[in-house]
Amino acid sequence: MNVNQQPHIATPYGQPPLQGYQVYGQPGYGGPHATPYGPYNGHNAAYQQDAPPQPPGYPPYSSFPSKTFAAGLSSDLSSSSSFGLGPGRVPPSSGTPPVSAPGYDQYPQGEVQNGPALIASQPPRPPASQAYAQVPVTLPATQPLYHQQYQAPPTSTQQVTNQMAGMQIGTAPSQAGPYAPPTSSHLPSSTAFPTPGNPSYTSQAVPPSQPPPNVGVQQGPHPPTYGGPPHVPQQPFPGSALPPVSQQSFPTAPTPSTQASLGAPPLPQPYGGGPPVSAHSQFPGSLPPHQAAVSQPSPYRSAPPPTGFTPSGGAPAPARPTPGMHGPPFPPQSVSAPPGPQPNHIGAPPMQLGVPAGPPTGPLPQQNGAFGQMRGPQPGYGAPYPGQPNFGSQPQAPAPAPPAQKRLDPNSIPSPKASEMQPVLKTRHRIDPDAIPSPIQVIEDDKASKSGEVFMTGVRGQAPPLVTTPFQVKDQGNASPHFIRCTAYNMPCTSDMAKQSQVPLAAIIKPLATLPENEGPLPIVDHGESGPIRCNRCKAYMCPYMQFIEGGRRFQCAFCSCVTEVPPHYFQHLDHTGKRVDCYERPELSLGSYEFLATVEYCKNNQLPQPPAFIFLIDVSYNAVRSGMVAVVCEELRTLLDTLPSEPGTDCPIRVGFVTYNKVLHFYNVKSSLAQPQMLVVSDVADMFVPLLDGFLVTVGESRTVINSLLQQIPEMFADTRETETVFGPVIQAGLEALKAADCAGRLFIFHSTLPIAEAPGKLKNREDKKLVGTDKEKSLFQPQVSFYGNLAKECVAQGCCVDLFLFPNQYVDVTTLGAVPCSTGGSVYKYAHFQQAQTDRDRFLNDLRRDVKKQMGFDAIMRVRTSTGIRATDFFGSFYMSNTTDVELAGLDCDKTITVEFRHDDKLCEDTGALLQCAVLYTSCRGQRRLRIHNLAVNCCSQLAELYRHCETDALVNFFAKYAYRSVLSSPTKTVRDSLVNQCAQILACYRKNCASPSSAGQLILPECMKLLPVYLNCVLKSEVLQPGGDASLDDRAYLRQLVSCMDVAESHAFFYPRLLPLHKLDVEGRALPTAVRDSEERLSRDGLYLLENGLSLFLWVGVAAPPDLLRSVFDVSAFSEINPNMTSLPTLDNPFSKRLHEIIEMFREQRSRYMKLMVVKQEDRLEPLFKHFLVEDKSSNGGASYVDFLCHMHKEIRQLLS
Repeated sequence: MNVNQQPHIATPYGQPPLQGYQVYGQPGYGGPHATPYGPYNGHNAAYQQDAPPQPPGYPPYSSFPSKTFAAGLSSDLSSSSSFGLGPGRVPPSSGTPPVSAPGYDQYPQGEVQNGPALIASQPPRPPASQAYAQVPVTLPATQPLYHQQYQAPPTSTQQVTNQMAGMQIGTAPSQAGPYAPPTSSHLPSSTAFPTPGNPSYTSQAVPPSQPPPNVGVQQGPHPPTYGGPPHVPQQPFPGSALPPVSQQSFPTAPTPSTQASLGAPPLPQPYGGGPPVSAHSQFPGSLPPHQAAVSQPSPYRSAPPPTGFTPSGGAPAPARPTPGMHGPPFPPQSVSAPPGPQPNHIGAPPMQLGVPAGPPTGPLPQQNGAFGQMRGPQPGYGAPYPGQPNFGSQPQAPAPAPPAQKRLDPNSIPSPKASEMQPVLKTRHRIDPDAIPSPIQVIEDDKASKSGEVFMTGVRGQAPPLVTTPFQVKDQGNASPHFIRCTAYNMPCTSDMAKQSQVPLAAIIKPLATLPENEGPLPIVDHGESGPIRCNRCKAYMCPYMQFIEGGRRFQCAFCSCVTEVPPHYFQHLDHTGKRVDCYERPELSLGSYEFLATVEYCKNNQLPQPPAFIFLIDVSYNAVRSGMVAVVCEELRTLLDTLPSEPGTDCPIRVGFVTYNKVLHFYNVKSSLAQPQMLVVSDVADMFVPLLDGFLVTVGESRTVINSLLQQIPEMFADTRETETVFGPVIQAGLEALKAADCAGRLFIFHSTLPIAEAPGKLKNREDKKLVGTDKEKSLFQPQVSFYGNLAKECVAQGCCVDLFLFPNQYVDVTTLGAVPCSTGGSVYKYAHFQQAQTDRDRFLNDLRRDVKKQMGFDAIMRVRTSTGIRATDFFGSFYMSNTTDVELAGLDCDKTITVEFRHDDKLCEDTGALLQCAVLYTSCRGQRRLRIHNLAVNCCSQLAELYRHCETDALVNFFAKYAYRSVLSSPTKTVRDSLVNQCAQILACYRKNCASPSSAGQLILPECMKLLPVYLNCVLKSEVLQPGGDASLDDRAYLRQLVSCMDVAESHAFFYPRLLPLHKLDVEGRALPTAVRDSEERLSRDGLYLLENGLSLFLWVGVAAPPDLLRSVFDVSAFSEINPNMTSLPTLDNPFSKRLHEIIEMFREQRSRYMKLMVVKQEDRLEPLFKHFLVEDKSSNGGASYVDFLCHMHKEIRQLLS
């Protein structure tokens, strides 16, 4: 059973389900009617002339197929009882319709259009959040006074099928033009649908001067539904030609009041609670305020209709085509009356229909439009069939029962049968997941167009390929995307424009990122004793943006416009273009990233630094020894010390030291002249000092024998310890004092197991209280218990002491407080809960330790970001310390750490010059050399919002939003943080809709092309355990993840929030290409499949219960599903092509991530499956997080409320 196929439960947005609203599908009518109909008077299957009567006692809604619509109408229909609608409407007849009876007005009638619209009385559509009062229509005395206009009956199968759809697919025009919303029609109450097919994309030829054909990019004349009532000749349904996608329009059907529906599930209530804002009319006859709409969870798969039932229309109703997916072609819609208000149409982000190679030429119209594409029938699935009912004429003979529901895979996991579901779920309409923006499709499209290409950085303001696309970089004056990625490569010219869009302007900077081998190391520039050339005023470093003037004797700063003299030794003549003749010979004049050798003026106390030192501090308390951690660490260090980082061609100058501790600290003298190591014990932990100077820090080469002897003796010395209490603060103080005594920077590697409760500075208590989760006091749990560690971190940064913490807890250890020093010094926190020497986490710990010790580091670093006039850096996110508002101080900076910088306007920007930023990092290398690493980036500036939205990067936006939200939990309740995120995202999309998209129905959801995945990724952030914890999420886990995400780069945050899910059963063992990933949803899993999921921290191998025996033998060396050992953490190495290729893929994934990913085998319907399903982020989560479909509906409602 899918996570969304559950009985009626609360909505995922924190509001109780609303009760009382019932919505019935309106039928199609048999012909035009000059006068409005009377009140509904009973359950009739369709308003067709001469329609056959219903069998007596048959409730017309009980067997409505629970078909997954692409953004179908949100209909909460109960089949358990008939509707108490009071006196209803009867089918049209020659007699006078009956007068409305009392009691009818307790049911909502808003947004229902049932006849030809009277143009004279047609008012403009009011904002969704305001009361709606139409001009009353003068009707005969026998008629009730309705406040809706009626429209013409459908005259083609297209219209009737559209009536069933309940929403608009198609595009909003790109250019402004006359607009009249499409007409609204209604859904027959009893219809059946054939099984649709799998998605397939078709291509369209595009003239060179046109942009790629996007649903949402208006090309050519406006669709027929806009601007007036064009008359299109009707075509017979079977075999009719498919009109252009941009001209398809599907009118809506009525939705429950207060629900501005995308089409499918009733819109959940806003995160922030509060009364829902009605998108419907507030006029006599509407629902009393105390009644509310029924809100149901959206099941991922609905059950097929019971067999044996024939729709009253005679034959099965035509299948409604899923936008971007399947279904028979439709003729153009025939409109015989002016369009009426259309409050519930849905458009969608532009989905590319075969993008031609290379960028389009000419100006790109702003892209907006409908979800997905129309797709033809697929092999093996339902296709257009003859005998489609001709609605509006004599009904045909009954047809056999409709085929079973759609399956995304023939062997996909079955859904509950209709008889097993609650009645309200059987009649559920919802958006088809294939009809909304697909992350996988966007990723694959980007790979197809940009994979393997060389990205030239010389073009200002161009967005790079996605982080999921492999590409090479040619540095032509702007920093590589490996070093800097921006949320927007086209910055607004004014602060007002930036505030209006709400798009954050930020850069995610990874200063010491490891470059691919084919891009090589950065060049090092040595200007000798004079040091780097800089601007006299703003101190910006020489870069390609500097303008040389006066024959090369001076240069004008690109950041502050100050003119500076060129030193004589740096002078060079200019060519006819004004460039120096040695421009391409000097990295600082031609490249975006390079390094300078720093002079003594850039060093502390004007002295060149000493090589750094590594100190290993090992917890030897009872828990640490019993778990085997002490033995594993000591054994590994004996070989690991030979691989300390060094620069090519040089000996490693790093010195090492060793300390063990429990309640007291043990220092070791490992001087090379000793035969055995010596232990010195410091028991006065309240006043920590280092008892020896000579012999504590040594080089590995000199003292190899003594160090090996020590590492062999430590596990034996403490094997029988009974000391359970530990200290922690004095441990850091000890390492800090040792580095101070040696007058060098360095790293502390601390291996710790328990909460430090021994009497000492930094003593902690157990404060884990799950009662505080979800309350205003929850934020205190993310703040350190005591101020001691904050002050200690400041001292560490001043000395250049970086702390890396390896935790091995069996219970609560207060990661928030213990991680305060690592997070402020540029260090890392690693966590291995319930560590056992011979079990699951041993390999993960050893690989993490090896990588952490070996990786290239910068010590005692200071980073400053300079910008051109008009913007400035205002906020910073990451693992660092700041003593002022401009300098980011890091005791250590490794190749995995990122610093995120947010920019704000302090003046106007110019479109001609753009905006510049320069990131300068001053650091000490592993060999003790002081260096400056420079990264430069130029971005464009724009005065049009459309340009801003066209040059954003969603992955960088999500990275920024996650870091911003995770920091906000320190000062605000998690619910407030979630609401703030949703509100900002809604404001971004509403601004685009209001200012960039063409006029269209208020009920249409329009997303910018570059941000069409923002809702799905943002929902993943909202559902994360930090912001919305499940019942089993510990406080330590949440604190650990919060600290981890704060310094993630864009590629890692993308995988963390939207994991990669590969169908391994489709793996081609002969080729090198990976199978195309599938979306993170349970309904994408096949019972006979094998799937590999990776999120940057863990690997899951999911095995379907019906996996073929040959596949199981190739992977597990077993022939039956029941024989698979679910506890294995590594796969057997077998001599077959599939096993070898699978091992290569797993190793490749691990090499791509900064932390070793442990493999877990998950058998379908086994105990580990709930953990695996937690990472299927498009589904509703067990901790209450909304599904992608539901969140998209909620986001649409938020946007509509903002626009109103």
